[in-house]
Amino acid sequence: MGLLTDGGSALRDRIGHAIFSRVAGPDGPDNRARIHGTPGPRWFGPERPVRRVHGDASMFIGGLSALLLQSLHPLAMAAVAGHSGFRGDPWGRLQRTSTFLAVTTYGTADSAQQAVDRVRAVHETVRGTTADGARYWAADPHLLCWVHIAEVDSFLRAHQQYGARPLDDAGCDAYVADMARIATALGVPDPPTDRAGLAERLAAYRGELRATPEARSTARFLLLNPPVPLLARLPYGVLAANAVSLLPAWASRALWLPRLPPAEGVCVRPLGTAVTAGIRWALAPTRDAA
Repeated sequence: MGLLTDGGSALRDRIGHAIFSRVAGPDGPDNRARIHGTPGPRWFGPERPVRRVHGDASMFIGGLSALLLQSLHPLAMAAVAGHSGFRGDPWGRLQRTSTFLAVTTYGTADSAQQAVDRVRAVHETVRGTTADGARYWAADPHLLCWVHIAEVDSFLRAHQQYGARPLDDAGCDAYVADMARIATALGVPDPPTDRAGLAERLAAYRGELRATPEARSTARFLLLNPPVPLLARLPYGVLAANAVSLLPAWASRALWLPRLPPAEGVCVRPLGTAVTAGIRWALAPTRDAA
């Protein structure tokens, strides 16, 4: 029995290390130790919903869904296409994003503010003009708000569908309020602080959203040509299908992403729950033997 347990732990460790290294990068272990181990006040205490949501494996689905939804604002998509280099270094972009989320969610208040300051400095430099002649600026508060609310809505939807411990109604509102703390620091004016406000703000942007050729190309890249090893293609495909299933119907139609609602309930989402549970198992902290 001990050999079987040791073998299972070794397998879990190998899989967990492979996933963590992809998401967090080569500096992941050092960053994790610093983020969680440095003493000092935090923006969010251990009881806050943002810690539960961002620490759950459902973020893998929520993050993909957020990228798809965010791409439907032409100015946001133009800024990403022109400046992020996500195609040339998709894992690097993911690692920077995941580190930012970890620092602001779990790190000291000083570290969180420093991370925000770095992002704001980058946003100031990201300017350009779309193919249609529209000018964009990543620090534009209106554009920042769209990126923020699309992210919050996607993360929360994913957690409520695939999270190990979904939030109750009050917890969902508190999560939106937690994220508003980060958004305000990033320069978003008056971000929504509950689900009703989030839904209202999302609806207010609806008239500005459309799928540009860049947005559809990004969707194909993320869903059909992901930069993942061959062995990971099947579980990644499950995560991608579930990310699409979380999108509003109008969003998936705009991106030309096929949807089969009956199949989503019978097949897609149960598989998504299973793969998410597998990731959660692989990333669980190793327990010392009794």
